[in-house]
Amino acid sequence: MLKLLTPCLVVDTLYDINLDLLKQRGIKGIIFDLDNTIVAWNSPDLCPDMKIWLNQLSGQGVKTCLLSNNGNKRVRAIAAQCGAPFVARALKPSRTGFRQAVHTMGLTPVEVAVVGDQLFTDMLGGNRLGLFTIWVKPLAPQEFIGTKITRQLEKLAIRLLRASGRL
Repeated sequence: MLKLLTPCLVVDTLYDINLDLLKQRGIKGIIFDLDNTIVAWNSPDLCPDMKIWLNQLSGQGVKTCLLSNNGNKRVRAIAAQCGAPFVARALKPSRTGFRQAVHTMGLTPVEVAVVGDQLFTDMLGGNRLGLFTIWVKPLAPQEFIGTKITRQLEKLAIRLLRASGRL
């Protein structure tokens, strides 16, 4: 189980992701989690720097797709701000939403990375499909109540991952 929770890469912020490294690994597309990864939880808007950064990805030939357990209306509104396709109500960590995002970008799983702030949704789901998983620190401390509960399990998993040398 620890293997499925282990990210391939850990970064502090999205801006720390080395795109050249990803391209060397054959990554052509990136799936982004929404809340606390590219926007603060429950925020309706991308910050200007995030819009610029996401637009730069497409300028460098990297496809993007948003993947969220949130409803269609909210995800669509944020996706429109960066011109990215999206998959809402993804039921992460189910592979279904991840598969749909990969298909939407016209890529294969080995060509796709997933970036998210949660081990039990983003990393688990991405690893189950064989994606290159990138774990990022949450943008803000405010979170959905269910996520706050999961974070307690995540703390235990982090201790186990560190003890096993996986983190």
